[in-house]
Amino acid sequence: MSLLTNASPAMTDDGVLDTLVWPGLGHNESVKLSWLAAGLSLPVVIEPIEPGLDPALWAATHREAIEALLCHRGAVLFRGFELGAVSEFEAFAEALSPGLHGSYGDLPKKEGGQNVYRSTPYPEREMILYHNESSHLESWPRKQWFFCELPSRVGGATPLADIRQVLARLPEAVVARFEQQGLMYSRTFTAGVEPSWESFFGSTDRAAVEQRCREQGTDFEWLDHQTLQVRTRCPAVIRHPLTGERAFFNQLQLHHPFCLGEEMREDLLDMFGADRLPRLVSYGDGTPIEDEIMALVGQAYEDCAVRFTWRKGDVAMLDNMLVAHARDPYEEPRLIVVAMGEMTARGDVWQPE
Repeated sequence: MSLLTNASPAMTDDGVLDTLVWPGLGHNESVKLSWLAAGLSLPVVIEPIEPGLDPALWAATHREAIEALLCHRGAVLFRGFELGAVSEFEAFAEALSPGLHGSYGDLPKKEGGQNVYRSTPYPEREMILYHNESSHLESWPRKQWFFCELPSRVGGATPLADIRQVLARLPEAVVARFEQQGLMYSRTFTAGVEPSWESFFGSTDRAAVEQRCREQGTDFEWLDHQTLQVRTRCPAVIRHPLTGERAFFNQLQLHHPFCLGEEMREDLLDMFGADRLPRLVSYGDGTPIEDEIMALVGQAYEDCAVRFTWRKGDVAMLDNMLVAHARDPYEEPRLIVVAMGEMTARGDVWQPE
């Protein structure tokens, strides 16, 4: 298989690197491939050069080549495919990976589509930190798409980090402990705090929720009549099911109080107490993860981060098991639509020691 790093890139007038070659794609086809900037390992930019190209038909025809490219680089940015409506984006994603995931409890459904979602409803002035989608659950999407319906005026980038590179930047002793022990995620669904357990599980039947937890290998406890706490042991490091590569796959930053900042952390501790925080992560044996380790993790993500400015109609396709994503603060409006596919069961790639 040809490697993109073997190509000889040339800088175009608009600052985009050109002349990349990949089997089944390239200048002899209907699209061109390029880098966003010199020295970046992702994303690979694919743009149409054939007038009137049908995006969904082209995607279905070239699915195998795009899959190979995605497994190699981890992220592809489709630009200029003239995807205007949400339904057109969904058809494009469905062509790339038939059978999109349509029952995700953490995101609201997007109007105008069937199996697509609005992006995370989180304050626009705050950053959503690096994570791999659903890595704290019993299954997760291997593929994820972000469609720019409307770019923000200021900020709002979706930073990407190759988690193979992140893993390589962490000290060996830190990696060894994460790899051996895994992680324990705790989530407490408290009345009045979103999402509720009813919306997350899609049921108001406590017995049905309890049975689902048992089936997923998730420990649960009713702290009171309306407060459900679930605890799940998950990996911090995995091997990719297709490439076999080791990667730093988790949601450490979204669950550890260190990442909230000192003031918010103290407020949440005062409000809920250490045992009832909405989200918490520890080592797999329940030992707290040290703040200094979290600082190392945060620095590794930023050292590997790639940012680009969204354009209307852009589609970023990620291998969720090779690339983590985040969201920078922004000024409204900003409309990003999300799709997910190829659900992967935790037990298929990781077994706790």
